[in-house]
Amino acid sequence: MADSNGARLRDVVVVGAGLVGAAFACLLARSAQGKALKISVIEAKPFTALTTESGFDPRVVALTEKSRQMLENCGVWPVIEQNRISPYLAMDVWDAEGTGRIHFDCHDVHQPNLGHIVENSVIVEALLSEIDSLDNVELLCPAAISDFGEVTDKGVSVTLESGEKIQGKLLIAADGAHSKTREHFDFKTREWDYGHQAIVTTICTEKPNQQTAWQRFMSTGPLALLPLNRDGSLYYSSIVWSQESSEAERLITLDDETFCQELGRASENCLGRVVSADRRFAFPLRQRHATDYVKERVALLGDAAHTIHPLAGQGVNLGFADVAVLVEEINRALQRNNDIGGILTLERYQRRRKPDNLATMAAMEGFKRLFAADELPLRFLRNIGMSQVNSFSSLKNDLVKLAMGL
Repeated sequence: MADSNGARLRDVVVVGAGLVGAAFACLLARSAQGKALKISVIEAKPFTALTTESGFDPRVVALTEKSRQMLENCGVWPVIEQNRISPYLAMDVWDAEGTGRIHFDCHDVHQPNLGHIVENSVIVEALLSEIDSLDNVELLCPAAISDFGEVTDKGVSVTLESGEKIQGKLLIAADGAHSKTREHFDFKTREWDYGHQAIVTTICTEKPNQQTAWQRFMSTGPLALLPLNRDGSLYYSSIVWSQESSEAERLITLDDETFCQELGRASENCLGRVVSADRRFAFPLRQRHATDYVKERVALLGDAAHTIHPLAGQGVNLGFADVAVLVEEINRALQRNNDIGGILTLERYQRRRKPDNLATMAAMEGFKRLFAADELPLRFLRNIGMSQVNSFSSLKNDLVKLAMGL
């Protein structure tokens, strides 16, 4: 069906088929009210799984239990689980500048694990396969957008480079941190550059990872070693190493042997010698938050709305939480015969998600500044604080449950 201007009519148009955009399309299409909607997902680049020497995608997600449940509701978790997941049972966090240390264990909160480390490409591949099986969702890929139409009381349209026009009642911007959709519709953001880059790669170590997530906080930035599991082998880990930009650039240009030695020192050889490292990638770290997530007929999701420091691995989990809430609000509107793209519907989503996202971003910023501080009194206080939290099991367990979304 097309309108008088030749635009093909859909209910929802999603820009971006990455983790968040694809999850939104799947969850909405499978939801009780959403099964009647016609959904188009537009993605500029064909999906390609990024793998390196070890066979792992260097980009991984530390999924919380709440995010895992959302992927279950998308219908993709069994496929992801069958492909490759790495549940982690414990987390060890320590201060490089003192004796402060906290150990979290899933058995203390009566859970089978604290979360799952999953490669980005494994999740996206499962989501795209599910989209392909859904009758009410179409994936247009590769399909670049050349222009956006004006917002009207009937909807908003996009024009593809092929010349095709698609109009939806609701346009979803899930096209990442550098969202062109956000930019076109003039969403204001507050942002600043950390002056750091995050180095990511996969390593093999002398000792097994013990299905434990290890994180060492240094004044120059945090280092995380996230456990991977390949056919029962626990000698692989994915790393996220935050460093000042100049130092990050130096580290990624080192030969493998020298890089492994420096990484071993930075991790205090918690898993023994670093035996090998795959090709390294680095990306700049920038805090960004949209002043508003919604305008009439347009909503921002995931990194298009907010990006945070990766020190606690919460970025994608926040995006998945956005997805779950926006789907709930769309279903609520459909039940009440309200306009799914109307500002009243979309503002309910914003009111529910913005405080949680801001609180998480503030907490991550606070942690970053606390552990970057080198003054002796602050170092003393944070080490005392970590030791006290570690000794109070009830407080520690409450923190774990909060992080897991339980």
